[in-house]
Amino acid sequence: MKTKISVLFFMGAALFGLSQETYTLSSESKLTVEGISTIHDWTATANTIEGKMNLDGDILKKIIFEVTVTDIMSERGATMDKKMHNALKKEEHPKVVFLAKEMDISGGENQEIIGTISIAGVEKETSVPSKIDRSDGKLRITGKKKIKLQDYGIEPPTAMFGSIVVGDDVVVKFDLFFSKN
Repeated sequence: MKTKISVLFFMGAALFGLSQETYTLSSESKLTVEGISTIHDWTATANTIEGKMNLDGDILKKIIFEVTVTDIMSERGATMDKKMHNALKKEEHPKVVFLAKEMDISGGENQEIIGTISIAGVEKETSVPSKIDRSDGKLRITGKKKIKLQDYGIEPPTAMFGSIVVGDDVVVKFDLFFSKN
């Protein structure tokens, strides 16, 4: 009898695992960070982003999304990039990581993805307003999130002996495409 129960348990666990679908972030995905300074607005692009997600029907079981800090580049050049990378503590924390909690994604429009974000070594729970579209074996998540740098222990970078100061608020915009494995 114990053997039959064990076999049924393992079969059920195997079938449950098979019902989950795995998706991987595709190269067409984009993420930008927009901010201001005392003299100009600026945009930085995340050039290396990776992610995976597991779905069970309309239930998001797990999503992990990572951005490589040294591959975030601005249109303002190497000096700004270096200051930004140092502010994000690239040596100690080479990636910005978002890990989502389980949620129902059947609503699509105006979803709130709840998860934990780790920036410069500071981890916080957050809610990210998003739109989720699912078609043709792909899942697209779009949205934007305002972040206050000092909430993550980041001193806004300065230049020209402090005469140029980056604003404390930035907006992260994302257009993420996940493809079914």
